[in-house]
Amino acid sequence: MILKEIHINGFKNIAEASLCFSPKVNALLGNNGMGKSNLLDAIYFLSFCKSFSGMTDAQIIRRGDDFAMVRATYLRHGIDEQLSLGITPGRRKSLKRQGKEYQRLSAHIGAFPLVMSSPQDVDIIRGSSDERRRLMDMVISQTDPVYLDALIRYGRALDQRNRMLRDGIADTSLYAAVEMQMDIAASAIHQSRAAWTERLTSIFSRYYSAIAGDGAEQVELRYDSSLNSGATLSSLLDSARRRDEAVRHTSVGPHRDDLEMLIDGMPMRRAASQGQCKTYAIALRLAQYDFLRENVGMRPLLLLDDIFDKLDATRVERIMELVAGAGFGQIFITDTNRTHLDGIIRRTGSDYSLWNVDSGVFSRL
Repeated sequence: MILKEIHINGFKNIAEASLCFSPKVNALLGNNGMGKSNLLDAIYFLSFCKSFSGMTDAQIIRRGDDFAMVRATYLRHGIDEQLSLGITPGRRKSLKRQGKEYQRLSAHIGAFPLVMSSPQDVDIIRGSSDERRRLMDMVISQTDPVYLDALIRYGRALDQRNRMLRDGIADTSLYAAVEMQMDIAASAIHQSRAAWTERLTSIFSRYYSAIAGDGAEQVELRYDSSLNSGATLSSLLDSARRRDEAVRHTSVGPHRDDLEMLIDGMPMRRAASQGQCKTYAIALRLAQYDFLRENVGMRPLLLLDDIFDKLDATRVERIMELVAGAGFGQIFITDTNRTHLDGIIRRTGSDYSLWNVDSGVFSRL
């Protein structure tokens, strides 16, 4: 898949921009805070209907503007396709594909696959379990609409059970009805997450070794879930109901799952250095890319936002060699250091586009 061109109005600090892209390397050069990452976020928004930064739709709109609009043309399976996403305060965001509006935004997820690596990825390692569940859900949802549907159904039933707990409802038949819905969805979620973790681990460890070098520390991913014991969610919820009634929220289920990240058998969050965490996070994203490529039948877009910070020169060199290889398709990369960008361009030996970014204005170099 190739992003051919994009047109942006009122998105973060970008008042107006129109860019045509290279099918291989697209490099953005500029100081911090100038808008390089905002362009990547606009591309991300078109794939996931939300900001990578976690900003709300209202916060996305440029200060002083009444709306934000992002329009783009993709080459997908040999056919040009247009996407447009409009955000207006107080209204439901509008996403159109080939001029036809989606009725459910969830139906769009996975159609335009994308992987983004950024400095915030360290939160996946050192942050709460919410970050790691979000990683699992984002990747698996792009390849499996059944999984995404199960997530949505589970979330709705979970909200209903939590409302019942907060309201002090004690009717066991009501709980049984809601918990049966949760159980069915949880089984599908657990099965998909377990299979995904097993498949990703081997790809991920290979990329980590390629970046860190031969003889590097051993890394591992483990899926931690209350359903790993083989018990059904219904039985776990039934056993936990007294405790849940006391704390007024649901204490077991896929919404409490975690992805353990280990280095030489120790938890990453306690044992790893900054450089190891950065290497771990980038290896995860490159493994995610391989997983998506194998499962969606096309090469995703690869967005690399300031990925070389806190890495030594040797690891930087290895990452550049990896992403410039034939296994990757279209790349968007930002940096404050032109040397890194020129290194990527030189290695690909192919078509490229290079821009300077200054206060939301993009100038071709």
